[in-house]
Amino acid sequence: MSLRFSDRTALVTGHASGIGAATAKLLGAEGAEVIGVDLSQGQDVTDPTLWAGLADRLAGIDLAVVNAGISSAAPIAELDFADWRRTLSVNLDGAMLSLQAAMRAMIGHGRGGAIVVTASIAGLKAEPGTAAYAASKAGAIHLARVAAKEGAPHRIRVNAIAPGGVDTPIWDGMDFFSQMVTDLGSRAAATAALAQMATPLGRWATAEETARQIAFLLSDDAATITGAVLAADGGYSL
Repeated sequence: MSLRFSDRTALVTGHASGIGAATAKLLGAEGAEVIGVDLSQGQDVTDPTLWAGLADRLAGIDLAVVNAGISSAAPIAELDFADWRRTLSVNLDGAMLSLQAAMRAMIGHGRGGAIVVTASIAGLKAEPGTAAYAASKAGAIHLARVAAKEGAPHRIRVNAIAPGGVDTPIWDGMDFFSQMVTDLGSRAAATAALAQMATPLGRWATAEETARQIAFLLSDDAATITGAVLAADGGYSL
């Protein structure tokens, strides 16, 4: 039985935890050579010199998952400008630089490729307290759509995935979630309560489920899909 990504090389940013880790593991299990980029390795996706230094290593990539990101939560009236800038820098500047590096590599070798940008349903549906994060993810969605048009003549497909709640460590950095954990007695209880409130399906996704959705968008089964935004949110945006 052949593996979907045999003889292909994939870039995955933010590969050390959460969706990135699950995706890197799945792509590797399905035959891909995975090149991971993560802050835990001292690799800052917002630094143009990082991407310049990786250009030779990335020259043969066929797939890319633009996934590195951080969380942020505060009402606009209370939002610290430094936090705004940091969120936009990682989630949007970092996405652009990652996408740019991947597209340059794919245009350079001429074989085309497939890219998925990890956005968020917050980029499509407004909620109080999400200004910085939502703005960064809305920007990432439109960045992916522009990239899809620019990449099409080079046989490069670019899509975005917009998850809703996914049980990953990114929630642990949000004050409101930490308070829910304290109030409800456990992280599992807080996760279940949020999912029940927010989604018609009454559950959050796992990182592994989201990884399988990303892998589909990267695969040849999605060969005619580009510029799409997959709202994988359990019905939250309905």
